Amino acid sequence: MQDTSRHPVGRPLSACLTSQVGSHDKWALLRDLTIAAEDFGLGHRPLSVLKALLSFWPERELPGAPGGAIVFPSNRALSERLSGMPESTLRRHLAALTASGIVRRHDSANGKRFARRAGAEIGVAFGFDLSPLARAASALAQAVTEATLRRERIAVLRARLGMLRQRLLGTGAPEELLEAARLLLRRKCSEQVLTAIVSRLEAELPAETPAEIPALTVSSPAQLSASNSQNERHIQESDRSYSDSESTQQAEAVRLDTAGPAEKDAQLSLPMVAETCREYRAFFPDAPKGWHELVAISQRLAPMMGVEPPVLHEAQRIMGPERAAATLLCLLERHAHIRKPGAYLRRLTQMARQDSFSVFSMLATLSRRADPGNCQLTI
Repeated sequence: MQDTSRHPVGRPLSACLTSQVGSHDKWALLRDLTIAAEDFGLGHRPLSVLKALLSFWPERELPGAPGGAIVFPSNRALSERLSGMPESTLRRHLAALTASGIVRRHDSANGKRFARRAGAEIGVAFGFDLSPLARAASALAQAVTEATLRRERIAVLRARLGMLRQRLLGTGAPEELLEAARLLLRRKCSEQVLTAIVSRLEAELPAETPAEIPALTVSSPAQLSASNSQNERHIQESDRSYSDSESTQQAEAVRLDTAGPAEKDAQLSLPMVAETCREYRAFFPDAPKGWHELVAISQRLAPMMGVEPPVLHEAQRIMGPERAAATLLCLLERHAHIRKPGAYLRRLTQMARQDSFSVFSMLATLSRRADPGNCQLTI
């Protein structure tokens, strides 16, 4: 039995599949133009006028043949479709569309817009030719790719700018530079401007101290030195215990000191990571409600730190998403003292593949470093 409760709406799929060569989906073209509007010198108001013009073309497919997509609405009809836009404003935006080359005027002798039919077909029409939009489909696709990459680079630069400004607060950096960074974060600016100020902020970072680097260097047991004064030895020692009993603390320390990396990381908990790693709060002030939120935070922080997606994905595959997220937050704590976080994370991933790396021990080192009463760590 045929279902008559639902009626087909819009153009059938078969008609779309048999569209003429050189035609393009008009709404897909408008979407691409919206993304790359800056490259064509268009704002959101001219795009609204273009959307109204496209709505007067009866087909979804827009042909690319010259003169093959002419619409001829009056200014009054366009104004009504644009929720009452004033005619003077409408003319200005139509001129902007014409100047961009997306729309071409096809005027009659007296400047009026109309069409003359010859039977059931339109013989001649005067108005706005939308076919240049269809012919610009390949240029639009390339512009969309470039605009997307540019926006991603700007987002990374803005995030890095905020991180560098936060890190330089209270370090004696020039107040004018920090104020300029604060103002740029509140306004829209070009990629060149952001790159320049990020470079200036990076030049103000404190010089790398060689004695600080081994604090996060996790070595295998065979490579550890015999001296308890070495920083690398502290990484493999036990983490602080959360028990109230001193005897329980000692027993736990001995147990973790003799345990392997996998057994130590089994003690890893979200509160421990959130309390030990605090630099990420400059970008995400709210405490993560679960491991999934912490993993999402680490994925957004990775490009800001200069960690490439393949390096992060490999770390997540070898360590697991939770351990990789905790490791990335630990690296962020020491970001000012690590030249290449991506290479650092790649090395830790190699050690994790050999089962010689413990995130728990790294967090323990950071905890002792943050504890002002700890006398075991030499700075």
